[in-house]
Amino acid sequence: MDAAIIYLIGPMGCGKTTVGKLLAKKLGWGFADADDFHPVENVKKMEAGIPLTDEDRSPWLETLQEVMQKASNSGENYVVACSALRESYREILGIDQIRCISIYLKGTPELLRKRLQQRHHPYMDNNLLTSQLEAFEEPQTGMTVEISESPEKIVEAIMVHLHS
Repeated sequence: MDAAIIYLIGPMGCGKTTVGKLLAKKLGWGFADADDFHPVENVKKMEAGIPLTDEDRSPWLETLQEVMQKASNSGENYVVACSALRESYREILGIDQIRCISIYLKGTPELLRKRLQQRHHPYMDNNLLTSQLEAFEEPQTGMTVEISESPEKIVEAIMVHLHS
């Protein structure tokens, strides 16, 4: 029995983890942070402020897709926080807007920078935002939510959309 997967996507600072944990709790689903699936080499590059390449990201995305597919096949629903910067990455993840959907947490570069100044990530250098914004391809499908509201309001908007 296949279950559903919701990927919260967008560049660093958009609130994927915060919103994802709240949404997962509200839905009674599991939560996964894609950052936890990065190989050590990727983590070291990001700690050093070196942007990841498509080649760096490919094994990470494939591992994440395999883990989420197994969970889905076992009947487990998940909310996943994952940048999924490019359309090709979203294809690797199996985002089809049916069983595996995406919700883009959209914010201005200024808002993202402001949020990054107010948080600490264990290894993501805040200067990587520029490279993420350059690499990001806005999704043409799925839901888009502006992130200027509180995480709770964002989750409310997502819940309304999911139940419509």
